Amino acid sequence: MEEEEIKKLKELVCSTIEKNAEKIINFSKSVEKEPELGFKEQKTSKKVKGIFDEIGLKYRDGLALTGVKAKLKDQCEGVNIAVLGELDAVICRGNKNSNPETGAAHTCGHHLQLGALIGAAVGLKLSGISNKLDGNVTFFAVPSEECIEFDYREKLRKQGKLHFFGGKQQLIYEGEFDDVDIAMMMHSLKNSPKPTVSIGKSSNGFVAKTIQYIGKVAHAAEAPDEGVNALNAAMLGLMGVNALRETFRDEDYIRFHPIITKGGDVVNSVPDDVRIESYVRARTIDAMVKTNKKVDRALKAGGDAIGAKTVIKTIPGYLPLECCAKLNDIYKDNCKEFLPEESILDGGHFFASTDMGDISQLIPSIHPYVGGVSGNLHSKEFNVEDYRAACILPAKLFAMTVIDLLVNGAEKGKDIVKNFKPKFSKEEYLKVMDEFNN
Repeated sequence: MEEEEIKKLKELVCSTIEKNAEKIINFSKSVEKEPELGFKEQKTSKKVKGIFDEIGLKYRDGLALTGVKAKLKDQCEGVNIAVLGELDAVICRGNKNSNPETGAAHTCGHHLQLGALIGAAVGLKLSGISNKLDGNVTFFAVPSEECIEFDYREKLRKQGKLHFFGGKQQLIYEGEFDDVDIAMMMHSLKNSPKPTVSIGKSSNGFVAKTIQYIGKVAHAAEAPDEGVNALNAAMLGLMGVNALRETFRDEDYIRFHPIITKGGDVVNSVPDDVRIESYVRARTIDAMVKTNKKVDRALKAGGDAIGAKTVIKTIPGYLPLECCAKLNDIYKDNCKEFLPEESILDGGHFFASTDMGDISQLIPSIHPYVGGVSGNLHSKEFNVEDYRAACILPAKLFAMTVIDLLVNGAEKGKDIVKNFKPKFSKEEYLKVMDEFNN
C-alpha cells in the first residue's frame, strides 16, 4: 500500500471520529460524573458495553470482575494491537465531580482514556477499513489501575475472586493478554490545558505495604508505664525510614510516602493498634527489592525499640514502565499531523507508577501523556479544559498508529514484535509477582 493510500485511510478514520466527536465526549463526561473505585466499576463497564453494542463490536465482559474486551474482527490471525482505557477513579475529595459518599473522582483522567479508547473503536469500526488491516485490534476497558483500598481487595482475594490487586496484573493472570502482541494507552498530562502530547519513556514501579504495630493498651495518664505505645513505635519506624533517605541513590528515584490509617482509638488510652499504608517506589525492579528490605528493617526497628509487635505485609505493586522506542517514534510521527513541534514533548521518566508497566515488561507498549486538562493529577484542582484535546486527539492518534502498524502485511507491527526483548515470560512474571507477596 502506497503512502498516499495509507494517508487516505487515516483521513477516513479521523473524519469518522470527528463525525462522532459529540458522542465520544458525552460518553467521557458521563463516566466523569459517575466515578467508581477499582473492581467496583459496574456502571462504567455498562457504559462501555453500550457503545460497543451501538457500533456493532462483540465483546466479553466480567474480566477481572469488570473488564470489557472487544475485537475489531471476529476471526483474524497476525499481530493483535490492544488499545486500553481504565475504568476506575481515585479517591480525591473536594473535586467538583467527586462522589460525595465514596470520594471517588476521575482526577487522573481515566474517563478521558476511555474516551480515547471509544473514539479509536468508533473510528476503526465505523469507517469500514478493517479489511485493509492485516491484523486485529483489541479495545480493552480494564479495571482498577489505582492501587488503593487494600482491605477490600484482600477480601476479594480471600474469596477467590482476585489473585492480584492491580487490574492489568489480574488480567495477565487470567490470560487475557495472551493474545495481545502490542499495547497502547495514554494518561492525562498535568497542567496542560492546550493540545499537547508528551512522549513518555519510563516510570517508577512500586511495591505496596501495610504495617501494623501491636502494643498494649493502658490508661494514658494514670498508668502509661503499663502500656506499650504502638503510635510511638510507628513514629520511630517512620523516622528510621527517613534516616535511610541519604542512602537512596538519585538515579533510582526512590519514593516512600506513608499514611497512618489508624492512630489509636481514644485519646486517654495508650494506642495499642496503629496501622500504616505506603508504597516503596523505584526506577528499577532491583532498586525496588533492595529498598524494600531497608524499609522493612527500619519499620521493624521502631516496634523493637518500644516493645511492640510489628506486622509488615508486602503486596505486589506495579513494575516499572519501559516504553518501546520504535513504537513511540511511529506515534510521534502521527502527532506531527496535528501539533506543532513545540507541543510534542519528550516526557522522559514519570515518577508515579502504572500497571501499564507490567504490560510493558511482557510486550511492546507505549504510554503517552495528553493535554487538555489543568491542575495536578489526583488533586481537587484537576479539571478538563478541552475535551477535544483530551480524548478526541488521542483517539485519532491511536487509530492512526494502528493503521501504520497493520497495513502492508503488518510489516511495522511484525518488526516491533520480532525485535522486542521481554523482561519476563508470562510464567516468570507471575513467579516474580508472587514472590513479592509476603
